[in-house]
Amino acid sequence: MSRRDWLAVTAGAGLNLAFTQKAAAQNADRRTPAELDRDWLAATQKYAPERKRLLAVVNKGKTDGPFRPDWGSLQHYKTPDWYADAKFGIFIHWGLYSLPAFGSEWYSRNMYVQGSPEYAHHIATYGPQATFGYKDFIPKFTAPAFDPAAWAALWRSAGARYVVPVAEHHDGFSMFDTRLSDYSAVKLGPKRDILGELKSAIRAQNLHFCLSSHRAEHDWFFDEGRKFSSDVSDPAHAGLYGPAQARIVGPNSDELFSDYTYVSQDWLDDWLARQAELVDRYEPDLIYFDWWIGQPSFRNTLPAFLAYYYNRAARSGGSAIVNYKLGEFADGAGTLDIERGQAAGIRKNVWQTCTSISDKSWGYIENDSYKSVEQIVHLLADVVSKNGNLLLNVGPRGDGDIPDAARDTLLKVGAWLTVNGEAIYGTRPWTAFGEGPTETADGSFAESKAKPYTPRDFRFTAKNGLLYAIQMGWPQDGKATITSIRPDMAVRRVILLGSDAALRFEQTAAGLNLTLPEGAARRPAPVYRIET
Repeated sequence: MSRRDWLAVTAGAGLNLAFTQKAAAQNADRRTPAELDRDWLAATQKYAPERKRLLAVVNKGKTDGPFRPDWGSLQHYKTPDWYADAKFGIFIHWGLYSLPAFGSEWYSRNMYVQGSPEYAHHIATYGPQATFGYKDFIPKFTAPAFDPAAWAALWRSAGARYVVPVAEHHDGFSMFDTRLSDYSAVKLGPKRDILGELKSAIRAQNLHFCLSSHRAEHDWFFDEGRKFSSDVSDPAHAGLYGPAQARIVGPNSDELFSDYTYVSQDWLDDWLARQAELVDRYEPDLIYFDWWIGQPSFRNTLPAFLAYYYNRAARSGGSAIVNYKLGEFADGAGTLDIERGQAAGIRKNVWQTCTSISDKSWGYIENDSYKSVEQIVHLLADVVSKNGNLLLNVGPRGDGDIPDAARDTLLKVGAWLTVNGEAIYGTRPWTAFGEGPTETADGSFAESKAKPYTPRDFRFTAKNGLLYAIQMGWPQDGKATITSIRPDMAVRRVILLGSDAALRFEQTAAGLNLTLPEGAARRPAPVYRIET
């Protein structure tokens, strides 16, 4: 769910509004922000020594290497070459929120938003939130179909080069063996180190193991549950629900950029310790941060983590990449991610777009729709031509099974990459990213505005002195013209990848004219290797 969609849900909820407002007034949790923070701290007090130890590790590591915890120093960061070569990764959203399979991966929050579809669905399906809260999904989360080796083999067959499972979503339930919380998949639910098992399986497939942390939003994520009688206000569950501080947005907060929400130093210290724990225990080659880390309250804490993580990799010769969004870092201090959107042209620094193979949700929900092979291949070609990577999300079912629609599409994308991968992996942008009449929907959350490409649209990549032209549609007449290839660019040879038959070409003032071999197999995007 986008931030704009979330605002629509919270601001526009209108089902039985008068009743819910009255109920909120009668049952609202009236504790102050400081009191809520103390309840959460009390629930996690037994982890204070480990938190203190991890903070000491960060404090030492943030200056033990070439980086310092300030933006000027962090802007000397360089994205590792493996990432620039990889081009295609798999994102995995899977957790407690996958069990209800309704609405989106924000079910954990929206089931407490009075008037929302999730709120009504929850009561109708499970009962009132005071008797069946989000915590009550934990015993049901047994993951009988979770097979990390099979997952990793699928990602490899899909052509991915790196994998980014969500270690913890906004809901605060850790999918790893944390020593800072009672609420983890190791201690409860499946009683398995999901992240650790995935790390082993992913690296066994010679893929880069990465992870995603969304904990920054958890400070306020369950605040709607304090507005009526629900289990969120029970201090016994503060270890899961967190402080649940009142979420307050500013007057210009169309995408929730403004932050007037109470965030304590204790919360920030805990956030920093948990990120250090993920790095120390799981050694990810990349960490993907969601949007909230750019808020003002994190400005003094975030550089400390980045310097610690980057210095750690520099000392060990390892990899440290941090994906960020929406201008949350100083330029060059990390690797930009554009969520559900694209870039208008070639970007100087390597970047990434993330989107889901499903259209409505990042986590699994019933009756979702899925992108076609053509959509994914065309998106990959466009992004790579502009110096970017594609991180494609898959949401497994609550039991750990991969939906057939996602599996089938991934295998077809992998089949396309098996034939055409030389035009993707290890390439760099050409002098122009492409040509054609179809304009790219630029910016975050713009994919819904995207228009279908045509056979007149091409995207270009280059490698080892070769030019690759990716045609964004199959030409019905078997002919095509690439206008960007001028007559003075003497073409010696053109090959259609995946075909042994001869391909006729001719250079004219109009460009490079191509005629596909007779009987060439139709594919989502034919790729031409051009030698000049």
